[in-house]
Amino acid sequence: MSKYRNLLIGTALASAIAAPALAGNLGLGRPALPEEVAAWDKDVRPDGLGLPEGSGSVEDGEMVFAEVCASCHGDFAEGVDNWPKLAGGMGTLNHEDPLKTVGSYWPYLSTTWDYVNRSMPFGNAQSLSNDEVYAIVAYILYSNDLVEDDFVLSNETFLDVELPNTGGFIVDDRAETELALFSQEPCMVDCKETVEITMRAAVLDVTPETEPQAAAEPAEPAEEVAVAEPAPAQEAPAEEAPVEVAAVDPEMVAAGEKVFKKCKACHQVGDGAKNRTGPHLNGIVNRVIGTGEGFKYSKSMAGMADEGAIWDDEALHAFLENPKKYVSKTKMAFAGLKKEDDRAAIIAYLQSFE
Repeated sequence: MSKYRNLLIGTALASAIAAPALAGNLGLGRPALPEEVAAWDKDVRPDGLGLPEGSGSVEDGEMVFAEVCASCHGDFAEGVDNWPKLAGGMGTLNHEDPLKTVGSYWPYLSTTWDYVNRSMPFGNAQSLSNDEVYAIVAYILYSNDLVEDDFVLSNETFLDVELPNTGGFIVDDRAETELALFSQEPCMVDCKETVEITMRAAVLDVTPETEPQAAAEPAEPAEEVAVAEPAPAQEAPAEEAPVEVAAVDPEMVAAGEKVFKKCKACHQVGDGAKNRTGPHLNGIVNRVIGTGEGFKYSKSMAGMADEGAIWDDEALHAFLENPKKYVSKTKMAFAGLKKEDDRAAIIAYLQSFE
């Protein structure tokens, strides 16, 4: 009897829910007002649909970024500790460990704007005005060398910028191409004629070798080595050729190496040094300003290069003390080294990398 009663109740409830009288209006709540819908409808699309009115320059963005973003993402969007890098990584997507940033990986600028607007700054999301979001995104573009230092991003200029990896994505067709593979009975026995290793877990070093490694060749007897002619004294190894350090105090060079830790996030020196957020600094002492090979300098610094200005001791001291004062609109947001001893030490250190 109880089972029959439950069946009747279930049938009655199903009929009541499906009844036309209740389908349209359950008598709860009210329709959302247009302004309430607008408050939630904040998505921005690749074609710019959904962007609010506003604008922000690279120059303004640098100040806002330094205030609310740099503590996590670095002054130059280079990232701090494990916080994400927003700039750099160009040409690394085919590497084993690619650097995926706004400039190297993201396909649409709308994603950048939307994410900053919705989720940043960390711990105080949606506290930025529209103009501040435009300015921050403009500075991120500038940090990736995608716009000039006088660029102004707005809802009107938004589509003027196309990110480099826009064409690097494909349509997600997994439902058509892969779903069938997982909708069949799985093969559990004799699924392949042969089984072979196609990839190796090189990082974990857990893939077994298919063949034992050949034994190392035995070393030559000592007496055979002893008869070898000694190398001429003048044939010293190339790496032992002295770098131009003799003119500077080795203690100053060592002190400069410690100070240079403040610069390593953006600049490299030494063998294999490459341009990063900033240019590599090998050979910078007494070189023409703004002429580092392969680096895109600001208009101001490029103008100094045209004038033949030199990175001599005086110029380096002035720039390191206050970069923005010495080179207007420089990309370098570092505040500077206020102690003369620190500046002298770092110049000595840079001088050792001719």
